[in-house]
Amino acid sequence: MQSPDAPFSLKKIAVPAFGPSVLYGVSNGAILPVVALSARELGASVATSGLIVALIGIGSLVSNIPAALVTSRYGERHSMVGAAALSVLALLLCIFASHAWMLAVGVFFIGMASSIFMLARQTYMIDAVPVYMRARALSTLAGTMRIGAFAGPFAGAALIHFMGLDGAYWVAIAAMMGAGLIAYHAPDMAPPERQPGGSAHAKPRLLDIARSHSRVLLTLGLGILLVSAVRASRQVVIPLWADHLGMSASTTSLIYGLVAAIDMSVFYPAGTLMDRRGRLWVAVPSTLLMGVALIGTSLSTGVIGFIVVSMMLGLGNGISSGIVMTLGADAAPTKGRTEFLGIWRLVADMGSSLGPVVLSIMTGVASLALAVGTMGIFGLGAAAVFWRWLPRGNPSAKNG
Repeated sequence: MQSPDAPFSLKKIAVPAFGPSVLYGVSNGAILPVVALSARELGASVATSGLIVALIGIGSLVSNIPAALVTSRYGERHSMVGAAALSVLALLLCIFASHAWMLAVGVFFIGMASSIFMLARQTYMIDAVPVYMRARALSTLAGTMRIGAFAGPFAGAALIHFMGLDGAYWVAIAAMMGAGLIAYHAPDMAPPERQPGGSAHAKPRLLDIARSHSRVLLTLGLGILLVSAVRASRQVVIPLWADHLGMSASTTSLIYGLVAAIDMSVFYPAGTLMDRRGRLWVAVPSTLLMGVALIGTSLSTGVIGFIVVSMMLGLGNGISSGIVMTLGADAAPTKGRTEFLGIWRLVADMGSSLGPVVLSIMTGVASLALAVGTMGIFGLGAAAVFWRWLPRGNPSAKNG
């Protein structure tokens, strides 16, 4: 690792650090729009097709702890290569699936591979950059994945035109093979004691890590759970509220694209602000913006008002890019970092799974407006948690 005083540029590590993330985003973006359609082609009902799509998130959720153990044992680089290989095999299973259950298995393994890949990617970046540039690096990491996810559907659509739905999966395979190849040739960044076979010391146990860091997991972890729930629900809120207002599909898509453009344009300035002024300067405003925007959405009755609050939602989500990874990296101990980050990702994924579920239940028992407003309150709750428990200033040293 470099000292904080050593000159450092993200450009020096751009390809090994961000190349796999862009390609991973392309892979995910290419297949997400077509998984449900593939399930329908194999004879699955609409409800079953929705469940198969959800298996990506479920696979990631249940694999966070195993991903931490794998990454801790084999190292970040080898874990990324292995995750890319697993993803390619899972995508091939999706292509050659003759029954819906085969597609479901493939999709579940894609989620598992995603968990390993993302944890290893985050840990690699923490080692690759000095602390004073951590937020910029992790915000850019999250931002490049979003750019890839934005480009993925267009790349998939181009090949679908010639090959049918399988074209999207072949785009995803090519992207994941590229990500694995870059990871394979990337230099090791971990200190010798954390490289595979580099230390004879026993690895800390997950339960011990959870116990010794229970305070931060129960305080900041709550904020991470809430902000993850808000982020996941926002992707459902925009099309649902547009439909509620009677907008056409083309208008909804245009608004969604506008929100995505705003989302992708602000990640680096937000990371720079976090590095220079502290995490609080982004964590609180971003969650307040999303909370207020969602409450505003539940009260909007016209197209103009809906566009304004949707743009606020995109801005809030965009400036929060990388916040979950950055706060996890700040809170993680030097010894047992990978295990801690596995638990941290588990909390975040629980929030991501919780958001749409709460939205669905509230809509069913009350109304869509009350459900969207409730998610806005989640955003305000996250802001309150961060205001109360986030340290002021910048983290200058790691915990032991």
